[in-house]
Amino acid sequence: MTRPLVYRRYGGSLQVSIPSFEVLVDAVKIPETQWLATACPLEGLQCDPRFLAFVDTDGNKRIRVHELRAAVEYAAKMLKSYQGADTASDVLVLDTLSEAGTKLRDVAGILLETLKAGDRTRITLEQVRTSEKALLEAGQNGDGIVAPAFLPEPLRALAVKLMACFPEVKNRAGQAGVDLPMLQRFREERSALLTHLAEKGFVLVWGERSVEHARRIQEIRPLLDTYYLQCRLVAAQPEAVSSFKLEPGRVQGALGDTQALARVVSELPVAPPEPGGALRWSRLYRGQAFERLEAFRKDVAVPLTGDLATLADSAWRELLTKADAILAWQARLEASPLRGLVDALAGIPESELEALEAACRADLALKDKLDAVDELERLILYQRWLLTFANNFISMPDLYQTKRRALMEKGTLILGGRRYRLSVLVTNRAAHAALTSQGTTCTLYVQVVAKEGGESYEVAVPATRGRSDGLAVGKRGVFYDVEGREYDAVVTQIIRQPVSLWEAMTMPFGRIGKFISSKIEGMAAAGEKTLDESLEKGYAQGTQTAPAAPAPGAPAAAPVAGPGGFIAATGIAFAAVGSSLAFIVSQVRSLTVFDVISAAMILAAAVMLPSGLLGWLKLRKRNLALLLEGSGWALNDRLMLTRDLAAIITRRPRLPKNAKVDRTDVLQSVLATAREDDEEEPRSPGMWLLIGLVIVFVVLWQFREPLIREACKRQWMAGAACDSLMTPGSSPSVPPAPPAP
Repeated sequence: MTRPLVYRRYGGSLQVSIPSFEVLVDAVKIPETQWLATACPLEGLQCDPRFLAFVDTDGNKRIRVHELRAAVEYAAKMLKSYQGADTASDVLVLDTLSEAGTKLRDVAGILLETLKAGDRTRITLEQVRTSEKALLEAGQNGDGIVAPAFLPEPLRALAVKLMACFPEVKNRAGQAGVDLPMLQRFREERSALLTHLAEKGFVLVWGERSVEHARRIQEIRPLLDTYYLQCRLVAAQPEAVSSFKLEPGRVQGALGDTQALARVVSELPVAPPEPGGALRWSRLYRGQAFERLEAFRKDVAVPLTGDLATLADSAWRELLTKADAILAWQARLEASPLRGLVDALAGIPESELEALEAACRADLALKDKLDAVDELERLILYQRWLLTFANNFISMPDLYQTKRRALMEKGTLILGGRRYRLSVLVTNRAAHAALTSQGTTCTLYVQVVAKEGGESYEVAVPATRGRSDGLAVGKRGVFYDVEGREYDAVVTQIIRQPVSLWEAMTMPFGRIGKFISSKIEGMAAAGEKTLDESLEKGYAQGTQTAPAAPAPGAPAAAPVAGPGGFIAATGIAFAAVGSSLAFIVSQVRSLTVFDVISAAMILAAAVMLPSGLLGWLKLRKRNLALLLEGSGWALNDRLMLTRDLAAIITRRPRLPKNAKVDRTDVLQSVLATAREDDEEEPRSPGMWLLIGLVIVFVVLWQFREPLIREACKRQWMAGAACDSLMTPGSSPSVPPAPPAP
């Protein structure tokens, strides 16, 4: 190493500092265990996609350690000056190329000459891409695939015919064309097909209808092969003739069933088998195959054999042999890719094929030149992005900056009056949430939708400051990507965790409040339901027809339902509640004000301190690495979310420096104006004052003894008054007055 590497601490994580490309050349040599990341997905990175494609040499959509090392080594070999890489410039100064980059310098000169550029000492990424696009549009691809549009007029028709015969091949510009392997295969297939066509006269012995006759023979073959086998059986064993006849019982049983009769008839041979092995057309059974056999006799058998009465076994075998040869010849013809050019094969001049080959070879000769154009684009992209990418892979200092963006960041979320600066792309929310839920960081999953209905994606956003009780699924905000484009944002899921120490300490009270409110709401709903049921039952009983008078000796049963029962039950309930409150008040009256305040503070501390301790431990364990690992990153170290980093990620900007705050409530003036136009409602301030005085009196009366004792202790009242107001033995001792001098 030329100089010692410097490691810096970022939020508790020790990371190597890479301020320049020269340092990067040494930094990539450190062990992989000291890299912050060892692999990352291409998706979600805010940089040139062509740069990522060049670094991802194996094309698996992930960048690994060895691929980044190879990219840095390539750039270091091609450049003798790293000034452009240090400034992340997309302009390559040709004098900074080393001897290994001589070919790139030459091709850069050709491109600048093509573009007629004024400055021939440097070339930009835009110029490279413009010139490459111009070359591709001109049909110069360097892959030997020539599209018909770039061929002379006489060759275009032939090229189109060849392309129709063989699988499509496309050049680097995405255009279909012809290449040398296609031309070579055409020559081979043409030679084989011409040889095959030369055998046509020897194979097609039945003239132009040879193929048709052969196919008809193949169609009827199963029937006649079976018949001639039956003839051989009869010749060997004459008594077998009876086996091919139907039993009278089967025929008799099938007469009433058409389907059964058809099955019986299908078992008959096509004709009575003869030991001599000849098929007499006049003896054909009128079975299911009768029409097919009769048509075969007229169209094929008689014209080919010349025998009007019979078809011998030997003649049938001869027909089969010739038909097999014809069909095999036809199958080879149909298998040829040039079957559509049979009539034009002989008329294709060799000179046109040679001209096509020359065009393909001329395009292939540009391969080195165009490959060098790709390498030139690769080098410029490496100069522009390698140092930045390394500072987001080997180390991640940009994650701790406010003026620079890390490559994995998608943008800023404005939600609930706060600015959430860090967000990463999420492609599988279920898998991502399963990982982040193992941590202690409050995480929001937000759906980002373009206002014009464009692209939509989902991001994960950590909430690191403030409170999370105002965040809820369905809450809307605004999202700005790293390029400043505005999107709509909707919260789709929240991983609940304490965001601050105060929130962690007060969370139990929130849960208690929710529990009590839910119980009160349940009790109120149950009470309303009971009241409705009682009223309905009372109304139903009142509207029923009066029953017959009971016997004199039997007293009437007291009703338990209806409004009377409900009122009685309500009174009992209020009595129980009143007795409970009386007990509580009697206990509280025996306490001093200091005791009440102390008890309240102790109770609050008993609840808040354990929750605060647990929340403090959770806040100390917050780790941003889970956020990135859920998106496909492989990290070696934790990215602890310190208090300072939390302040950077989640912010609540102050008012502008020169802004003034007008404390006047505008709503009051608007309300005053509205009241002038509205009809004044009757008020009763005396009633409200009386109610307030009664409430104050009741409260003071309930706490009279603790208040009197406290006043007597502080000598705010005379001793005689204390003795008269307090019960015997409860009055505090009043110190005697000092003697007169």
